[in-house]
Formats: sequence, structure tokens, C-alpha cells
Amino acid sequence: MRLSPISRGIGGMALALAAGTAMADSSSVTLYGVADTFVQYLNNGGTSSVSERSGGNTGSMFGLRGSEDLGSGLKAQFDVENGFNINNGSGFVDPSAMFYRQAWVGLTHETYGSLTFGRQYEPSFRMVYPSDPFRANEVMSPLSAAVLAVGRDTLSTQYVAGRANNSILYQSPKLAGFQVNAMYAFASSITAPAVATLGNILDLSASYSGYGLYAGIAYQYQHSGVETVPGLPAALTLAGTEHYSAALAYRLGIVNLQANYSYNRAKDVPEHSLAAILGTTHPFSIAEVGATIQATSVDAFEIAGIYRNVRGADDSTWGVQAGYDHELSKRTSLYARVGYMKNHGEGTMSWPGVSVSAAGSSQTLAVLGMTHRF
Repeated sequence: MRLSPISRGIGGMALALAAGTAMADSSSVTLYGVADTFVQYLNNGGTSSVSERSGGNTGSMFGLRGSEDLGSGLKAQFDVENGFNINNGSGFVDPSAMFYRQAWVGLTHETYGSLTFGRQYEPSFRMVYPSDPFRANEVMSPLSAAVLAVGRDTLSTQYVAGRANNSILYQSPKLAGFQVNAMYAFASSITAPAVATLGNILDLSASYSGYGLYAGIAYQYQHSGVETVPGLPAALTLAGTEHYSAALAYRLGIVNLQANYSYNRAKDVPEHSLAAILGTTHPFSIAEVGATIQATSVDAFEIAGIYRNVRGADDSTWGVQAGYDHELSKRTSLYARVGYMKNHGEGTMSWPGVSVSAAGSSQTLAVLGMTHRF
């Protein structure tokens, strides 16, 4: 019987563990984190405001990661990572979660790869991350804005959340620049950003990195679930949804050209369900192109253009964003962002944490911020 690379990797790790290798007295635990805050000017459909927020360059967080050398190339590892808003000290997205960003434990082997369990980044997210000039930041990335956009036409078409609870993740070692990731996550219930029960998730990705080129593809299937939406007479069905994603980046000297594309479609929508009656299961696509320019060793510029299109509905958004990062030291940096988004028809896309004033409105944003890593 011929085994797949994933099967060989998981099987090899199990054999390495079962062999009872000699334990080495080598372990470590590291406290790390980020403190990030910014001042924001926002024009939302003609209404202007100024505010202070958190996590515009990198999410404010603190975490503990550790490893223990078990010998013969095998290590035990864990990572628990909190997310918070430094401007007011509150929890980020889900105040009830102690470790919203990551919480996992597992084994890694230098030959066979890693097998980890818990709340983890999904392969689809890992694959697209290098292709976004703004690093899929949950507050200031236009790609995150497009993924997380909340609109009636796609309310039941699930999106790639980036992290999954109750997950099992296998990551292969890199072989000649190639790497594969496979995840299966069991159903979970969440209270933020909405009260919902999510179905099981299958997520697969493959990527290549070498000679200045990065390329990746991913497929994710989310089983159906339900979500409580204020104002509706019953819980809304979250349709089983397929996600197809691709990413590309190529470095030319100081310029890193970047692009990504995703297509998301709902499947198996019950004929007489509330989702079918309200028409909340339209497919949608997202396309982004951009570049990161490392002008000097401490200065970088970013630019990105984004387009989100809901198929079968008058619902689309285009936007553009530019950024500048300046490192004061290895741990401290300053940054600026300016962006514009224009919704059409029923479009309600904006940066995460910003609710549009009305469907079809435009938003203009300007940001000055500081990031400190420890």
C-alpha cells in the first residue's frame, strides 16, 4: 500500500513517539507580546470622527510558548496567546476567551513534521498570509475587511475565520520549498463576534517558497451551523460553505509583488429554511493585488487594492490602502495607514470594527500608530 506524504508524516511521528526515545534535559518557556495602539481619523458616509484604537499594525497580545526536547529530533511544544485592546484594557473580539488568538499543544519532529491540538490558525489563513501587504491584520488589513464584511446577501455564506477551535493540525516539513498543511476541526459554540454554533471544518493547503517566489493554494469546507441574528424570528442557518483560495508573491530586489484570490460558495441550503427565504447564501469572491517595498533597512511601504464581489446581487466594494512603517529599534516601530473604500448597491464593507453608515456608502481612513514588541 502506498501512503500519502501526510499519512507517512503522521505515522512517522507516532513511531518516533512509541520508540521511547531518551529524554533530554532541555526545555524552555518564553513570555512574549505586542503593545500596539493608534489614533484614527474616519469619514464614514460623510460623518467624521477621531478615536483611539488598538492593534492597527499587529494585534496587541501576550502569550506563553514553550518546548521540551524529547530526544531523537522529537519535541513537545505549546503556545497560548491572549488578545486585548491596549487603549482600554478590554479583551479583543471575545472578552470571554482567555486565549482568543491561540491555545494549542502538540509534538514536532524535524523529519516528519508537527501534529498539534487546540485553537489554531487554519491552513487557508497560513497560505494567504504572505500575499497580503498588510499581513491579514484583523483591524487594518483591507483583505480582512473583505473577508469579515457583514452583509445581508452573504449572511449565511460562511467565511474563513482564520482560527479554528477543537482542531487537529498536521504541518509537513519543508521539502525543496514545498509544504502541506491539513486540519480537521470539530464543531464548536461561540459567543463573539456573534452567538453561533459552527460545524466541523476540513482545511487543506499546499505552498512553495524559493528563488524569490511564493505560491500557494487552499481548500476549506465548513459544515453547516446556526447563528442568532438580532431582529430575526428564528436562528439563521449557516450554510455548508466551500472556500477556494490561491496566493502569489514574487520578490524583485526591494519590491515584493503580492496577490491573492478566493471564491466562497454555500452548498446544501435547505429549500424552505430562513436562509433560503431571505436570500442570504450568495457566493462571493475577493481579489487583492499589492506590493511591499523595503525602501531601507528600517523603512517599508505597503500598498494594496481590493475588490469584493457578491455574485447574483447588487453588492460589491472596491478599495485601496497605503501604509508606511518605520522601525525605531528591533522592538519599537511607528506606522501610518491611509485608505478608501467605496461600496456599491447593498455593499456594507468597511475595516473591522467600523460599521458603515448606510449600504453603498464610502469610508475614508487615516491612522498614526506605534507598535512595541516584548
